[in-house]
Amino acid sequence: MSDTILELKDVEVVYSLKEKEVKALERVSFKVEEGEFVSLVGPSGCGKTTLLKVIAGLIDFASGEIMKPEDFEIGYVFQEPTLLEWRKVIDNVVLPLEIKGIDKEQKYKKAKKLLKLVGLEGFEFVYPKDLSGGMKQRVAIARALIYDPELLLMDEPFGALDVPTRLKLNSELNRIWLRTNKTILFVTHNIQEAVFLSTKVIVLSRRPGRVKKIVGIDFPRKRDLKLLDREEYLEKVIEIRKIFGKG
Repeated sequence: MSDTILELKDVEVVYSLKEKEVKALERVSFKVEEGEFVSLVGPSGCGKTTLLKVIAGLIDFASGEIMKPEDFEIGYVFQEPTLLEWRKVIDNVVLPLEIKGIDKEQKYKKAKKLLKLVGLEGFEFVYPKDLSGGMKQRVAIARALIYDPELLLMDEPFGALDVPTRLKLNSELNRIWLRTNKTILFVTHNIQEAVFLSTKVIVLSRRPGRVKKIVGIDFPRKRDLKLLDREEYLEKVIEIRKIFGKG
């Protein structure tokens, strides 16, 4: 049995807005096991991104508990790649290690391995302006993995991409997950994407976001795009869509 790497108990987030308190998240509770791929889906504005930021320690929560191991490293892939345009691809990837003062030879060696992993071998010395949107997100994934985080948070990283590119990157992300055995918490509006990628899907309600249901996805971990045509895949998509639509 896998170890629990992250647990939330009754987490609530409250914002102050025009002298009023607005509850963004209400009594959110769930566990993430080591090596899982967990997706968060829910209506726009239900607090999915807020939840990732709370887990990352970027914003405070009003009440509840978040339990994770000490010295817990978290990688974060944002909706936009947020690459530094004046730095070459490899220099963007090594930035977190540069900030930590890691040896130059060591960090560049690791960056080259990660760029190969994400399918960007040969693009190490290209500038971001010369990359497609999908390639930029591959760079962002490599950068998030460079310091070997225990948990990778991904905030709708493929949302702005066209459908063919998104499908290709879904398949690539499945391969990267299998190769690295990372624990991933992934935000998406796309139910099909969530079912394809995940070991379980957490469905959130409208604001204030609550956990409506946690749906297990028991397909083999190694997946390809042929899964999208299978009856059991479509059944899971329909199941989650029905939960999603119940207010």
